[in-house]
Amino acid sequence: MSEHDTPSEEIDHDETIALLQDLVRIRSPYFEETEIVEFVYEWLANEGLEPEYQPVCEPEITGYEGHNVLARLEGSDPDAPTLLLNAHVDTVQLVEEWNEDPLSGRLEDGKCYGQGACDMKGGLAAVLVAFRALARMDAELRGDVILSAVVDEEGPYGLGANQLIRDGVTDECDAAIVTEPGPVLAQSDLENPALLLGARGRYLYDITVRGHASHGSQPEHGQNAVVDAGELAGALARMDVGSHPKLGDGSVCPLSIEGGSETLSVPESCRLLVDRHVVLGEDADSVLADAERVAADLDLGSDVEIGFREAPAADVRYGPYVTDEDHPLVQSLQAATASVTGQSPSIGYFSSVGDFNYFGHRAKLPTVIVGPDGENIHGAGEFVYTDDVVDVAQILVDGALEFMG
Repeated sequence: MSEHDTPSEEIDHDETIALLQDLVRIRSPYFEETEIVEFVYEWLANEGLEPEYQPVCEPEITGYEGHNVLARLEGSDPDAPTLLLNAHVDTVQLVEEWNEDPLSGRLEDGKCYGQGACDMKGGLAAVLVAFRALARMDAELRGDVILSAVVDEEGPYGLGANQLIRDGVTDECDAAIVTEPGPVLAQSDLENPALLLGARGRYLYDITVRGHASHGSQPEHGQNAVVDAGELAGALARMDVGSHPKLGDGSVCPLSIEGGSETLSVPESCRLLVDRHVVLGEDADSVLADAERVAADLDLGSDVEIGFREAPAADVRYGPYVTDEDHPLVQSLQAATASVTGQSPSIGYFSSVGDFNYFGHRAKLPTVIVGPDGENIHGAGEFVYTDDVVDVAQILVDGALEFMG
């Protein structure tokens, strides 16, 4: 609990951590979120917060059907800003290396353990209790607050956040807060309290390399697509990338080479997938041109066709963004952080991508990441610091009230 006399004192420490444990104990890998979506809906409904299900559907590539959970608080001033509070409900698949129940929600030494505890059920718990606290002080609420608990952040396309954009939910908003774990995935070495004001973007090259087959005992008569793909992968990994004073350097990481399999045959075709993280100033056209230039310079014997991974729509991309440090939301969260923790927050930037890219880049919303810290994200032994979860909830309450006047 905060020692300061602030609205954030509506947040109860033990109740918040009990909710966190309940969330961690629900298995919820992406595309398998039905149980946790129903839990979040029922929790909000039991608190009288009038949630609604938002259908999420992507029939062409994944065949996915699911639901986000939305809820809204109406403020007293129609001219005051509307704030989006966002968290995702899904996790990665459970990893096998755990030496205990990966869904235990065990508490020890100020940590809560479990797959997804940090990424991001800690942030989800913080959003839920903060939203309830704001509802209880609706007389002080000038602007609207929209809560979105979304599916498929960990999946390939961020379908839950994409649906918010598709259905116009983000059009109603003036700014967004996402409670992803911040410091553990920052570009620089940070500790909480911290605000992350931007993130790199990401493209996934999907490259086809076509040689021609021959008998494996006479490889000189063929053109080995796997060998050429390997050369191209190495060259792409060494390519020059963009740099930004806040977001840092871009990066390139070859992910897979798939091709061949015929016994004693030179592979005639191959597929190469390469991850490319980008910064401001780089877009789809420049990223594509970079790779095509690298391939042309190699002058491989195989034909090379470079594109991007198939997506549900052309705009479903993780673009980079930066939120201005002088934006009122940032200033409000800085003041709230100082009030709750007694410290001014560090400022940083996220190293990878997530729903915040959709809000900050695609929806063009000033977007801030403020979330609890932890370790071993996506791996065995994942945990979140419980005091951070409570602090984030308190910061959300005080920051939202400050931002809305």
